[in-house]
Amino acid sequence: MSTTSTTYGARDHARAQAGTVTEAMPAIPASTWPDPPPGIDPAKLVWAETVAGGGYTHKVLARGTELRLTDVEGDACAHVLLYNADQPWERLNVADTVKVQWNAYLGEAIALLSDQARVLATVVTDESGKHDALCGTSTVDGIGLFTLAAAKHGLTPRDLPPSLSFFQGVHVETDGGLTFTGSAGPGKSVVLRTELPVIVLIANVPHPLDPRPDSPITPLRVLAQRSAPSTPDSPEWTASPEAQRAFENTADYLTARGLA
Repeated sequence: MSTTSTTYGARDHARAQAGTVTEAMPAIPASTWPDPPPGIDPAKLVWAETVAGGGYTHKVLARGTELRLTDVEGDACAHVLLYNADQPWERLNVADTVKVQWNAYLGEAIALLSDQARVLATVVTDESGKHDALCGTSTVDGIGLFTLAAAKHGLTPRDLPPSLSFFQGVHVETDGGLTFTGSAGPGKSVVLRTELPVIVLIANVPHPLDPRPDSPITPLRVLAQRSAPSTPDSPEWTASPEAQRAFENTADYLTARGLA
């Protein structure tokens, strides 16, 4: 009978777990992900993972990667942080994302701006429409998971800015109050295109305004595939004068660094 009370027993027990597959785990290599949805080319996959409720994940993605997040069962809440992978002191600035584009709501063609007025990523497809750019994750669980994910990239709690939340919506009332509007149901996806090399941190935990006791949180599917960044002909580039200026700032930065 196998026992872990000895070094040999512990080794044998660990090796016996080889090949174990669970619902919430990454596929390595990503190209082995089973049953990819339409629009996903297995040969181009660089990240394929299911994140359990209460779980987190992280990855460094190249510029021009398409990151598809899917609310599998209808109660995922993907809290997302982005950093410039080459200079991680440049990071998502939710306040600028909202105020610079005169829009409190996330959706297609919204640019996710850094604190240097550059575009870290763009929302290119949105099947949900239920998101939040105002609250972030302020729960102990969410901050704790972001702290763990950040540490994997040499970042500390002081490097955690407010996050964006996908798949659980908030509506701003006329008096400035916030109303939780929940999800759009199972199977909805959001696709982000990275415009710089980025570090992505994701925590799949309840929204802080979710009024349900023991707020249920269900799996989040994460698929990322190689693609191409936006160009001046892309609709995201000219979605607004403010977005165009941010894309121009990004292009100037990339050109000066020899990345474009």
